[in-house]
Amino acid sequence: VVIVLTFYFLRSVWIPDAEHVWKSAEIMRDYHSGDNVLRLLLEDGTEHHLPVDPSKPQLPPFRNPDILVGENDLTALSYLHEPAVLHNLKVRFAESKIIYTYCGIILVAVNPYKQLHVYGDAIIHAYSGQNMGDMDPHIFAVAEEAYKQMARNHKNQSIIVSGESGAGKTVSARYAMRYFAVVSKSGSKTHVEDKVLASNPITEAIGNAKTTRNDNSSRFGKYTEISFDRRYRIIGANMRTYLLEKSRVVFQTDNERNYHIFYQMCSCAHLPQFKSLSLRDADKFQYTCKGGDISIEGVDDKKDMEETRKTFSLLGLKEDFQSDVFKVLAAILHLGNVNIRNSGAGKSSVPPSDPHLAFFCELLSVSAEGLGRWLCHRRLVLLAETVVKPLPIERAVNARDALAKQIYAHLFDCIIKRINSALQVPGQQHAFIGVLDIYGFETFDINSFEQFCINYANEKLQQQFNLHVFKLEQEEYMREDIPWTLIDFYDNQPVIDLIEAKMGILDLLDEECLFPQGTDQSWLQKLFNYLDSSPLFEKPRLSNEAFVIQHFADKVEYQCTGFLEKNRDTLYEELVDIMRVSKFPFLANFFREQKQSSVTRKGVQVRPARPAVKPANKQLRTSVGDKFCSSLSLLMETLNATTPHYVRCIKPNDEKLPFEYDSRRVVQQLRACGVLETIRISAQSYPSRWTYNEFYSRYSILMSHQEADLNDKKQTCKDVLQRLIQDPNQYKFGRTKIFFRAGQVAYLEKLRLDRLRGACVTIQKHVRGWSQRRKYLRMREGWAALVIQKYWRGYRMTQIFQVVRLASITIQAYTRGWRARKRYKKVCEMMEEQKALILQKYTRAWLARRRFQTMRRLVLNMPVSLQNKENRGLMERLSSLANFHSQTIDRLQGLEAKLAKSTSQQASVEAREKKTKEDASLVSLEVDAKNLNGTVESTSSGANIGLTDEMTFGRIAENNAEIQRQDYENEVETLKVEIKRLKEERISLQRKLEEAGQLNSDLQEQVIQLTKHVKVIPELRRDLNNLQNQRNNMDRKMKQQSELQTPAPAIPKDFLGMLEYRREDESRLIQNIILDLKPKGVVVNVIPGLPAYILFMCVRHADYLNDEVRLKSLMNAIIGAVKQSNNKNFELLSFWLSNMYQLLNCLKQYSGEEEFLKQNTPRQKKNCLQNFDLSEHRQILSDLAIQIYHQFVSIIEDTLIPAIVPGLLEHESLQGISSMKPTGFRKRSNSIYEDSETHTISSIVQQLSVFHSTMSQHGMEQGLINQAVKQMFFLVGATTLNNIMLRKDMCSCRKGMQIRCNISYLEEWLKDKELQSSNSIDTLMPLSQAAWLLQVNKSTDDDAKEITEKCTELNSVQIVKILNSYTPIDDFEKRVTSSFVRKVQSLLQDRDGSSSQLMLDSDYRFQVTFPFCPSSQALELLQVPSSLHLSFLTRI
Repeated sequence: VVIVLTFYFLRSVWIPDAEHVWKSAEIMRDYHSGDNVLRLLLEDGTEHHLPVDPSKPQLPPFRNPDILVGENDLTALSYLHEPAVLHNLKVRFAESKIIYTYCGIILVAVNPYKQLHVYGDAIIHAYSGQNMGDMDPHIFAVAEEAYKQMARNHKNQSIIVSGESGAGKTVSARYAMRYFAVVSKSGSKTHVEDKVLASNPITEAIGNAKTTRNDNSSRFGKYTEISFDRRYRIIGANMRTYLLEKSRVVFQTDNERNYHIFYQMCSCAHLPQFKSLSLRDADKFQYTCKGGDISIEGVDDKKDMEETRKTFSLLGLKEDFQSDVFKVLAAILHLGNVNIRNSGAGKSSVPPSDPHLAFFCELLSVSAEGLGRWLCHRRLVLLAETVVKPLPIERAVNARDALAKQIYAHLFDCIIKRINSALQVPGQQHAFIGVLDIYGFETFDINSFEQFCINYANEKLQQQFNLHVFKLEQEEYMREDIPWTLIDFYDNQPVIDLIEAKMGILDLLDEECLFPQGTDQSWLQKLFNYLDSSPLFEKPRLSNEAFVIQHFADKVEYQCTGFLEKNRDTLYEELVDIMRVSKFPFLANFFREQKQSSVTRKGVQVRPARPAVKPANKQLRTSVGDKFCSSLSLLMETLNATTPHYVRCIKPNDEKLPFEYDSRRVVQQLRACGVLETIRISAQSYPSRWTYNEFYSRYSILMSHQEADLNDKKQTCKDVLQRLIQDPNQYKFGRTKIFFRAGQVAYLEKLRLDRLRGACVTIQKHVRGWSQRRKYLRMREGWAALVIQKYWRGYRMTQIFQVVRLASITIQAYTRGWRARKRYKKVCEMMEEQKALILQKYTRAWLARRRFQTMRRLVLNMPVSLQNKENRGLMERLSSLANFHSQTIDRLQGLEAKLAKSTSQQASVEAREKKTKEDASLVSLEVDAKNLNGTVESTSSGANIGLTDEMTFGRIAENNAEIQRQDYENEVETLKVEIKRLKEERISLQRKLEEAGQLNSDLQEQVIQLTKHVKVIPELRRDLNNLQNQRNNMDRKMKQQSELQTPAPAIPKDFLGMLEYRREDESRLIQNIILDLKPKGVVVNVIPGLPAYILFMCVRHADYLNDEVRLKSLMNAIIGAVKQSNNKNFELLSFWLSNMYQLLNCLKQYSGEEEFLKQNTPRQKKNCLQNFDLSEHRQILSDLAIQIYHQFVSIIEDTLIPAIVPGLLEHESLQGISSMKPTGFRKRSNSIYEDSETHTISSIVQQLSVFHSTMSQHGMEQGLINQAVKQMFFLVGATTLNNIMLRKDMCSCRKGMQIRCNISYLEEWLKDKELQSSNSIDTLMPLSQAAWLLQVNKSTDDDAKEITEKCTELNSVQIVKILNSYTPIDDFEKRVTSSFVRKVQSLLQDRDGSSSQLMLDSDYRFQVTFPFCPSSQALELLQVPSSLHLSFLTRI
């Protein structure tokens, strides 16, 4: 046994690196106070000297032990800092192919740029109802936590999804909404959950576009409120949007596109419904070709257009509305192609014949002349007059683009409003879950007004996030009774004040927008004058057209160009008037909404006085910045009133390569999204938190025998920790957890592995000593033994050779003699053979004649002997009875004197004697008739026996002839004469058979004559019966005289196996035998299936009466009552499943059909139904039994599911082999209750035994029990395997050992119950192979080949998932390398028809069958117990 361990305890650190941000190094020499250099050894083997300031030493951060790397929750790390977070994400994403990781309350989602098999409905159902920390991190886990907290706390929830463009925000938000739609089906005909999901394709078409960072980038913020009723089912949704990027409508940078809807329309321009729009290819329009490439790889715009139109229809937006939308969109494209010419002298014009102008005006029903004029002119309202001023070409183009942007913005808002209307259904909202899909912090080479607003929104969200994290930390400390100390965290309120406060950036921007001559430069100069004293505001050194803001994430430099224009978002009033008077109502309504404010502003402007402050304030409130502040404030109010859940989407690389990790890009986003701030807040206090059970299980190896023997685990943990860590400030004991400061868990891991290493060294020492001693003993004994063995083996082989040689010669001699004798005998036999054949022929003929004569005499003498024997027997009985009769008369005369004394009793006795005499005479006649019939039957059977023997003799002769012919085929020529003789003999035998048949017919005639003679026998029988009756009467009188008064014995009745009831008692029958019947107490006292037999006997009676109405009424009542009685009671379902199965078997067994009569007794055949065919009712009963079976299985599933994962997966049945690891913040989820029931594998086995005993007690047929057990085992295996797939913490070697041990308990249970024939263990094969895969070596090519050969029940996706999720528990375990996983994947590609599903369908049901199993129970012997209260039933 050789175990090699490599340890790096507190020796590895992280140092800054330009390429990878951080890189690992090992300390070569300990650092001492005053040293100015730290000697390090890099991973490539080179030595590095890190300079350190002796006065203020800034030492590099420690690296976590490898055992803690790759955890589900970053807060489980012992050292919490930026390099640890970055490395943990890299290991999970690049090596384990896991995209989700918790960081406290945040879910970090790294975009894989690849389709993954982790979003199916099976995954949704797996996460449904689970606690958040129990499963691997997932967007579904966050959605489930929000849904559960909404239902439990009756409080609204919010899921905040943020990240930069291309990080996957839209997809994450879409999956969250899909989760709610699946788990909270409304069940109504409105299908509102489908409409909520259907809104996504529309909003993506009109609000998403291709950018340099993302092919489907959301260019607006969206907050979707999903409404729920009191039963927490979706009843509607409402959508709010923020800051649509209108500038994209008229301009796109290189390699970018306009909104998807434009390209979808152009791809369908040839379709009939788009002919009237005069569309062309997208590269022919100015607004869609500025970015260059108009297509996206892998995207079919035409197909997407079909999906968009389909979702329009699903939302109830009719064709007319769709047509209006497409008209407006087409008009915008044509407007971009309107040619504005330079007319010189600062003037511009639009040619009246411009085709695109004509298309635009035709589609929107506006004046072409007026539009052409006011695109190039502007009306100025002065104090005394109104002046029309021509515009230069630049301002005319801006006016055209402003009109296009304004129309699109109004169209966008209109579509969102119509979607909201379609998502509203009748019903009162009880609670809601909001999903916020909003842009993350952005910084580009050129940052403008849009980036400024986006980063301002992120500042507000970051502030809310910090306060929420701070609040949760405080609640955790209070819940655990830990003294609360003030934690310093970054407060970005100064940055927010810089932006939104009085005389802040937005206030100065709105003020500058009021001045007609205001410019970006003048506004920038005001910023420098008013904000220069703020430490968060800077003036760039190399630019006079920009300013710098120190945001929470990073410094951002904003170019002031375009700020005023974008904030004003102005559109000339003349163009608004043209749109307002359009004859196209859909367009005109866009601008009529602003009519009141526009008129007011226009009215104020024409007043002769100087403009007052009031209109300035009015205009200020309509600026883009002001609108954005208002909507953002409303959003923050909504979020603050809800419980937030955070999802931070990370973009791993800019090239969109699958599972490629760029550390520089990732750390940039981690700093911007608040993840590192969460880590910093956690690290300031006690970041590592373990429950007492986890600590005891993990570090029990560090306990002494006295400490381990204590029953109080909590006190044991305290004693051990106080002994191991001397400084009490490094940990705190809470009510349920132990809190550790940073680095303490790593120290405990070091102590634990030191102990393991010492144990391994001890084992190695003893094993090596034993091996060497054994080797030495072998060597010492081998010197003399080899010489002895050499000579002994030579002598022994010589002896063996001599024996073998002598034996061979003897065998040869005997063999040669035997062969010679055989040849001699063969020659003699050939000579004697002809004589033997002749003798055989005459002998066989004589034997045949002798058998025939004997049989003939037997047949002739049989009738006479039978008749004589019968007559002699009767005469003997008559004489004996006559003698007995005379004796009885003498005795009777002696008793007459005594009878005279009891005259008072004589009358009743004589009456009973008379009645008994009549009954006895009838019984005697029946007995004589039966005896006579038996005599006749025996006579006829004797005749039949003779015929059978004769036929048998004929067959024997034929077989002898055939055998002789086959034996002597080689002597054909010599035996031809004999063959002819045999043929003649066969013909004679056939004649004899015919004579025997004639003889048989003669015998039958004699039997008929005998039956005629038998008619005399009944007279003798009658006399005999009379004498017998007189004898019985005398005996009875004597017995009565001796006992004074004794009742007469009851005569047994012959029942027909039917139960009679009155029609009015049918309801009582159903009530007592079905509705009120309880399984407990009934099954113990009566036979299994008694209710089924009673019901069938009632059915037989209705059939016997040929009463169709009664039969149908009874069957319908039975079916209805059984349906009514079946509820969620397992015993009732088991009881009635068994009885329905038995009733179905009775209907088959007594149906009279040939296939069901084979095993019936003669009496059962006689009891078959006579008048009605109940095959239709059998089908109905079969369907009812199937329904009961599925309800029965559902109850089993509901009972087992809560126990499967804790008992089979989490329970550690092998003591001393613990797989516990730190779990981090998520194990403190509010969804977890401390008093939850603990399940073990024993409790699962016990529950299975309860199920099995209940089924057996109710008399369920064994085949049905096998099917139910197989379904239970499939559920156990599928549920456990699905959890392994979704729980990285369960993928370890030790856990594989625990699982296989638990499976062995289930196998033992099957053997104990004799259920091996059910094939239930086969359903556990996928789970068993998964456990084996966790234990097997995973390093060499042979290992990969073995895995592919043995894991036949697992598909390639499942095998790769387990390999990627494999997590070492100790340092001497190795992680699975990426190259090994790729090797396994290449070998698995050869599999044919392998499924690509990650999860097994745990809801799958095996098809249930009800095999016919006839009953041996005699219906005529059944009696109805009085406990059933069925006294109104009468046995027939």
